[in-house]
Amino acid sequence: MATPIIMPQMGESIAEGTITKWYKKAGDHVERDEPLLEISTDKVDTEIPSPTAGVLTEIKVGEGETVPINTVVGVIGGEAGEAVESVDAEPSLATTQPTVEVPSEVASPPKEGAPEPTSAEAAVGDRQRSSPLVRRMAREHNTDLSQIQGTGAGGRITKQDIASVLEQGASPAAAAAPAEANASPPPEPTRAVPLAAATVPAPTVGYTGRVHSEPMSVMRKSIAEHMVMSRRTSAHVSTVWEADMTRVVKLRQESRGRFEREEGVKLTYMPFFIRAVLHGLKAFPIVNSSLDGSNIIYKKDLNIGIAVALDWGLIVPILHRADEKSFLGLQRTVNDLATRAREKKLKPEEVQGGTFTVTNPGSFGALYGTPIINQPEVAILGLGGIHKRPVVVNDAIAVRSMIYLSLTFDHRVIDGAVGDQFMAELRKKLETWDEKIL
Repeated sequence: MATPIIMPQMGESIAEGTITKWYKKAGDHVERDEPLLEISTDKVDTEIPSPTAGVLTEIKVGEGETVPINTVVGVIGGEAGEAVESVDAEPSLATTQPTVEVPSEVASPPKEGAPEPTSAEAAVGDRQRSSPLVRRMAREHNTDLSQIQGTGAGGRITKQDIASVLEQGASPAAAAAPAEANASPPPEPTRAVPLAAATVPAPTVGYTGRVHSEPMSVMRKSIAEHMVMSRRTSAHVSTVWEADMTRVVKLRQESRGRFEREEGVKLTYMPFFIRAVLHGLKAFPIVNSSLDGSNIIYKKDLNIGIAVALDWGLIVPILHRADEKSFLGLQRTVNDLATRAREKKLKPEEVQGGTFTVTNPGSFGALYGTPIINQPEVAILGLGGIHKRPVVVNDAIAVRSMIYLSLTFDHRVIDGAVGDQFMAELRKKLETWDEKIL
């Protein structure tokens, strides 16, 4: 019996995946757990191992194609024409047709003798072939999915479909009016929809000289959509601070050799910054929140995302419950996540659930940056490079190891005073570091 290769569900909210690369050709022999293909989703790029040893007899879905989860993308073993083990080619309704968030009185079945639902009510069930990401984008831009023609499997609305509508500046109405004049008004929505900024179509390329054109990768498209959506969603404000890192630099220089000898781990500056961030988040919990309509959601877990630059894009692995880890534990986790991110071996849950992000443009020589907020978070910290500079200390000029720190925050949630108070706590932790690291 031949073994099917199916598109896996890489996370609870993932409903489709794109095959970015096949490592084997039809007719090649593969070993069990050998990397077979690479897929890209809204959350992560990852390698998919072979489910069994045998011969890759057929590739059903080519590179660059996007298909729903549970789709058979290839076959291993067996001769040509041999039956493949049964597998649902379409995702289950629980995955592709999740229920819309509506009040319980609307979701409950109609009572006996109740009138038939209106056409507007019936449309609710017809427009659900979409992923959670698509529905979130629709909520944030006040867009009615029933007005969008899906191009995915079975008429499913894809990210590209709604992104195309938004790029054209369209904003279909969010709800239809009752069909009858005496019909009761529609129920109150479960959440408020933030106002979306007007979309200005991108100008066409007018350059007539020699050019080279190539399509964006799946990851680059995802990054582009996420960044534009973030700018439309949040009121971005940045504040830049300077901190004296001399104490931390000295401690790292004194401890790095012992760290590598005794623990087998390279000591970097990142755990120091994470510790300082945790200190600030505990002092100002609103920086660890998110906005849901008109409600501010305070997160009890401190899940710190660390932006990792890849040759083909950017990814943000998450240190879940970072405040529960020791200094050494933070360093081990940072090294592990960064290594596996570059090897495309991250799990979906390792790039989900972040509450605050740290990015480090200073590693490339930048003095500082003003990064874009990683939605649905409300703040992101940018780290500049650490450089020795002459500064005034106690009315005397001294050479100190200095750094610029930038905080970009959502002004809808965080006032400038709170953002600066958070940064003051972070700087104080770094400049007066008194924590043992071993």
